[in-house]
Amino acid sequence: MRGSAPLSHFISVNALTSTTAAAVAVPFVDFAPMHDPLEAEFAAAIARVLERGDFILGKDVREFEAAFAEATGVAHGVGVASGTDAIALGLQACGVEAGDEVIVPANTFIATVIGAIHAGARPVLVDCDLATGLIDLDAAEAAITPKTKAIVPVHLYGQVVSPRRLLEISERHGVTIFEDAAQAHLADRDGYTAGTIGKAAAYSFYPAKNLGAFGNGGIVLTRDSAVADKVRSLRNYGAPKKYLHVEHGTNSRLDTIQAAILNVKLPHLREWNRDRNACAAEYDRLLAPLADRGIVPMRNDSGGGHIYHLYVLHLSDRAPLDRDALASALQERNISTGIHYPIPCHRQPGYLDLGYPEGAFPNAEALCGEILSLPMFPGLGLDRVETVCTAIEEIIATCG
Repeated sequence: MRGSAPLSHFISVNALTSTTAAAVAVPFVDFAPMHDPLEAEFAAAIARVLERGDFILGKDVREFEAAFAEATGVAHGVGVASGTDAIALGLQACGVEAGDEVIVPANTFIATVIGAIHAGARPVLVDCDLATGLIDLDAAEAAITPKTKAIVPVHLYGQVVSPRRLLEISERHGVTIFEDAAQAHLADRDGYTAGTIGKAAAYSFYPAKNLGAFGNGGIVLTRDSAVADKVRSLRNYGAPKKYLHVEHGTNSRLDTIQAAILNVKLPHLREWNRDRNACAAEYDRLLAPLADRGIVPMRNDSGGGHIYHLYVLHLSDRAPLDRDALASALQERNISTGIHYPIPCHRQPGYLDLGYPEGAFPNAEALCGEILSLPMFPGLGLDRVETVCTAIEEIIATCG
């Protein structure tokens, strides 16, 4: 960028923060506490990419792939365009093909199902655990057939699915474990980091993730060099080298500029995760008195290994008001909330052809109507956690 104005003249990281953060008492997500201190580093990283001009599969992509793989504890990382593509291409690289079945929880984000379909497989949905929201592994094991090629455990909300049980199932039935770790960057449980349990794993770098880019991005992590090489080919038109197309691939590459942003943010990820965990512990403490009124957080079976991409409350049928009423009452107090997710995969209009009727997965269907995600982000602060909890207590008190 010789002779041009500084990059910071054109790019303001503040523009990438929550547009409603300044207008509410407690925003659901606010990127400013993470981004503002790093603005000069972001500008410098992007400027270096512009100077080199290596916008596709450039230096920062290679550096980030290696750094994120090392931080997670695997040998190989292959950056792709999105978390959805990471699932699709990762499953293909693990040998999933047309006619195979892939077991997926019914209460995941639809991208998990889309990834399985794009890999050529038939998604076989199973229910979740009511207390954690994680895949019901007994149901998953019962769903295994001779056509089952893989189980896709979703490390939902930032908590890892039981590694011990997953490995037992995989060994007993000879099925591949392919992890959806889109919400679990550096989460751990029982000595396993998310992404190190199965044959491979998919991550997303959507901006709101614990490690988020300034746009879309994803990565496949694996210990298996053959899987990594296969994803590298598939993401790049099925070409192991330029103009030699040996298989049906696609165009799905992590942009160099996004990798540059992720390289700036990665060294701060563990600190940001600890911040989330501390806020979650304070939520747990302050909300504990509401448990006897049917309002409880999703159970944490991972201790400090839970990285709380989301902090989710469950309002059971014993609660004095329903989820939507609580969300509305909080919004009136300028406290933003979310729902993850309001419709289970099998009831999404575009996926009714999967053939599952209403009532097929009672836990997933119940949770979709009874869960509420509270504000959670690094820099939220214990004072704003207290503001949220006080508001909830006051709202509940008015219910008698």
